[in-house]
Amino acid sequence: MNIAYKKTKVFISTALLAIALVGAGQSMAQQNKNQLPEIGTSAVSTLSLDKERIYGDAMMRQVRASMPLIQDPVLIEYINHLGNSLIRNAEGVNYQFDFFLINNKEINAFAFFGGHIGVHSGLLTMADNESELASVLAHEIAHVTQRHLARKLEAQTRTTPWTLAGMVTGVLLALVNPEAGMAALMSANAASAQASINYTRSNEKEADRVGMAILANSGFDPNGAPDFFKKMSAKYRYTSKPPAMLLTHPLPDSRITDSRNRAQAYPSRLLPVNLDFELAKARLRSRYSGEPKNNIKTFTAELRRQKYQIKEASEYALALAYFADKQYDAAEELLTELLDKHPNNLFFVDGLTDTYLEQKKYDKALTMLERLNLLMPNNQVVTLNYANSAIYAEKYALATNLLQDFLILNPGNFIAHDLLTEAYRKQDKPSQMHASQAEVYALLGLYPKAIDELHTAYNFASEKTLMKKRIKARIVQLQESENQLKRL
Repeated sequence: MNIAYKKTKVFISTALLAIALVGAGQSMAQQNKNQLPEIGTSAVSTLSLDKERIYGDAMMRQVRASMPLIQDPVLIEYINHLGNSLIRNAEGVNYQFDFFLINNKEINAFAFFGGHIGVHSGLLTMADNESELASVLAHEIAHVTQRHLARKLEAQTRTTPWTLAGMVTGVLLALVNPEAGMAALMSANAASAQASINYTRSNEKEADRVGMAILANSGFDPNGAPDFFKKMSAKYRYTSKPPAMLLTHPLPDSRITDSRNRAQAYPSRLLPVNLDFELAKARLRSRYSGEPKNNIKTFTAELRRQKYQIKEASEYALALAYFADKQYDAAEELLTELLDKHPNNLFFVDGLTDTYLEQKKYDKALTMLERLNLLMPNNQVVTLNYANSAIYAEKYALATNLLQDFLILNPGNFIAHDLLTEAYRKQDKPSQMHASQAEVYALLGLYPKAIDELHTAYNFASEKTLMKKRIKARIVQLQESENQLKRL
């Protein structure tokens, strides 16, 4: 799916968000200092699960607004499918996890409140196999299920409020901006900073142990973890600037040894090369880096020299490069052959849909996606491509119905709200368009803008209609969400 999104210019500091969370943590610590914690639940005296969800939701909205997220249904589908296959074998899962990709060549991954796990595209392209990538996700899942951020807040309640503010700001900021986060940690007094670093190392050891169990129990090769650790250590051993991941996830030699020893406690698995993993890497290499003409040369050479793990992945990358270079016939030929070999593969379906739309072969796209929609109803790749194709074909009612049904089950899907806004705009339905645009702003945490859009939608709505009642109710909901954050 290849949509030119309207980029909203918003400048939001992660540090400011972290400071707001610090204030909340201090406030809760003061309110709860004389209350007994719930038996058997760690960190609850500082941060309840409900509060974690609220903070996680707030942070995710800020991340959407301030970081280069990859809003790509195919890659989102892949990383969430992989993540959820690991979640099924994890203990202490208290949330519906959300995995997302950031378009950044830095090697990094991080987890924060509410089950949100971010992965930089550079980490995925560095992994040699799916077990290596899965080992990183399993590690981050362990950070969440063991509630390491909440436990850190609880540990810091024994320090002074000023030190607590410095430490928590540094820890939270370090998740998404490690260099700034480490600077914030250094600004606290030395003794407390050292205690925090030691606590972080303890967390890392626990996350390694729990993550290894999740990885092995999910059917992946447990050696994926030490193999990835060893690769990172070798690549950055003599560099003056380590990758972001090593700033937040220190990697001493003892940790690599411990990881290798843990892996030996599980059966080693020799797994076949995973097609979707290789296609995800190919998509990142072709669509999100390099120039189209250079990419065509690169992938053509790979195929000629047979320098690939799976031939279809290099062919797919070449097809996407042809598409980016507006060589649509060449892209269609390759993608059609690939889809014939692997019917219903969503990577190939998505690429062929984009190609059909650029060639104005709308009927071909709609026919293909109508069949798949019956086979995989409410699959995000199929539904969003189907709705996008319907908009191109000026079948706006079809697009609207598809997106409305999809959003009932996936209310937080940014792409769906954006497409629905466009569908309403094309139909000249200003009330619905502004109401839908409000949801886009809300997902970015821009509540005042969202409420303004809803007021505009209200003014366009007909008198005494159900639409007006819904808009008024939504305004109240968003005002309450905004006030809830202020109260925190």
